[in-house]
Amino acid sequence: MERVYGGCLCYGPPIENGFYYDMYLDGEAQMVSTLDFPVMEGLMKDIVKEKQPFERLEMKKEDLIEMFKYNPFKLRILKEKVNTPTTTAYRCGPLIDLCRGPHVRHTGKIKAFKVTKNSSTYWEGKADAESLQRVYGISFPDNKQLKEWEKLQEEAAKRDHRKIGREQELFFFHELSPGSCFFQPKGAFIYNTLVEFIRSEYRKRGFQEVVSPNVYNVKLWQTSGHWAHYSENMFSFDVENETYALKPMNCPGHCLIFDHRVRSWRELPLRMADFGVLHRNELSGALTGLTRVRRFQQDDAHIFCTVEQIGDEIVGALDFLRNVYSIFGFTFNLRLSTRPEKYLGELEVWNKAEKQLEASLNSFGEPWTENPGDGAFYGPKIDITITDALKRPHQCATIQLDFQLPIRFNLAYVNEKGEKNRPVMIHRAILGSVERMVAILTESYAGKWPFWISPRQGIVIPVAEPFNEYADQVKNKIFAAGFMCDADLDSSDTLNKKIRNAQISQYNFIMVVGEKEKSSNTVNVRTRDNIVHGEFSVDDVITRFGKLKENRTLKSEEF
Repeated sequence: MERVYGGCLCYGPPIENGFYYDMYLDGEAQMVSTLDFPVMEGLMKDIVKEKQPFERLEMKKEDLIEMFKYNPFKLRILKEKVNTPTTTAYRCGPLIDLCRGPHVRHTGKIKAFKVTKNSSTYWEGKADAESLQRVYGISFPDNKQLKEWEKLQEEAAKRDHRKIGREQELFFFHELSPGSCFFQPKGAFIYNTLVEFIRSEYRKRGFQEVVSPNVYNVKLWQTSGHWAHYSENMFSFDVENETYALKPMNCPGHCLIFDHRVRSWRELPLRMADFGVLHRNELSGALTGLTRVRRFQQDDAHIFCTVEQIGDEIVGALDFLRNVYSIFGFTFNLRLSTRPEKYLGELEVWNKAEKQLEASLNSFGEPWTENPGDGAFYGPKIDITITDALKRPHQCATIQLDFQLPIRFNLAYVNEKGEKNRPVMIHRAILGSVERMVAILTESYAGKWPFWISPRQGIVIPVAEPFNEYADQVKNKIFAAGFMCDADLDSSDTLNKKIRNAQISQYNFIMVVGEKEKSSNTVNVRTRDNIVHGEFSVDDVITRFGKLKENRTLKSEEF
C-alpha cells in the first residue's frame, strides 16, 4: 500500500476472515479503487518470491518516535498506547512497522492470497477524526483453500440478504432514514411471524410481556451507567432545558418496572419480555443492510430472580434457544465466560453464580467450553454462536448475569423473613435483533423460505381465463384461513410461464385449476421444486397448510 499510494499506514490487524490495513491518503482525490487490486496483488507476488524474512525488533520508544516522525498516526499509537520504555516492531524487506507479532518465518510461506475489498473508515472509528482508506485481504496455506473460499464467497453473494430482499420485495433502505429499514408487506409478514413465534413461546415459558417508553430523561442513563460509557451511541436531544435520549436497550426501563412497587419473594423469578423499538447511533460507514442498523427490535427479556434460582433459569433459557434454533435448522456452540480481573460485586456471589452456570450447562447436555476471564465486569455470561447453511458463525442469543444494575437502581424484594434482599438480573435474547435474524435467515435459506415463515405460501394459477373467477375464489378462501396466498390472473402469460414465475418467486405451493378442478372444488398441487402432489380438495389443502404452519416444518414441500 505504501508503494502504490505513498500514504501513512495506520492500524492493520488480523480479523476473523483475513486482515485489513488502514491508510491515510492526503487529499480528497486520493481514493483506493478496485482497479488497484491487481497492482497490489502483483507486488505481493514479487515479495513472496523474494522470501523476505520477518525480523522481530525490540526498540526503544524514543527511537521509534524518531523513526515514525513522518507518520502522525504511528506517533499517536506510540504516545497514547505504548506505556513501556521499549516495544516490538517487525522488519520485512524495506518495511518496518509496529507489531506485537508473531509472524511466519518469511514471505515465501504465504502460498495463496487475495485483496478482497476496500472501504472508507475513520481513525479509531471516531466520526470527527480523519477519514482513512481500508483495504481487506485474506491468505491461505495453499491455493486449494483459496479456491474453496472463493466458491463460498460466490455462494454468499448469491444469498446476500440485500439482493434477495430487493428481488422478493421484502425490504429496502432510503437515504432519508439511514440505518432504518422499510419492511414491505411480504417482509413485514416474516418479521411479525418471528415475533409471534417468540411471543407464543413466552406464554408457555412464564414470560410476561411489557411495553416501555422509547424516550427517557438522561437521568435514567446516568443511573444505569450507560451515559458515561455509551452516550456517543445514543440519539439525544433537549426538551424544556432537560436532556432526553432514545433508548438503545430495554434493561433500565425494566428496572423501573420492577421497582414500581414492593416485590415479594413469591413473585420471583419475574420474567419480563419487551419487543420495544431501540435506536443506536451507529456510524454511517458501519451500516450494513439489516446486520448493522440504527433502528431495530429485539426479543428482549430480563429475568429478576434470587441467586439460588439462577441455575433453573439458565437451563430454561438454554432449552428455549435450542427449541428455536432447531426449528430454524441451526446448530450452535456454547461458551461460558467467567469473572474478569476487574469485576463488580462480591467474590462469593460470583463463585456461586459461575458454579450454577456450569451445573446448568452440564445438565443441558450440549457440549460447551470455558472462556476464563472473558465475562463482563458486572456478571458471567454464556456466549451462543449459531452456524448457518454456509457454515458461517453468528452470535445472536444472549444469556448474561448482571449484578450491577440491581445495585445501581437499588432493587430489592422482600424475602420469607420480611427482610429486603437484592435480586439478580439475567439479560436474555434468543433472536437478538429481529432485523439481523431476518438477514441471517434470508441468507441461510437463500430466500427459499420454509412454509410457516414464507411470505409466499401458495399461489393459484388458472389454466385459462375462463377459470380466473374460480382461481380467485380459491385464493380468497385460503387467504381467509390465515395463509399468504395469491392468484396469477394475468391472461397475457402462458400456463408454463406462470408456473415458472411462481417457482422463481419461491411460492411454496403452486395450485393449478381448470375445468376438472372447478367442477370438483379441488386444486392440482405442485411445489416450487416441481414436485407434483396431485389433486386435493381446497379444504384438504387448508388442513395440510395448517399442520405445516403449526408444526413449523422445515422441509415443508413434502406436504
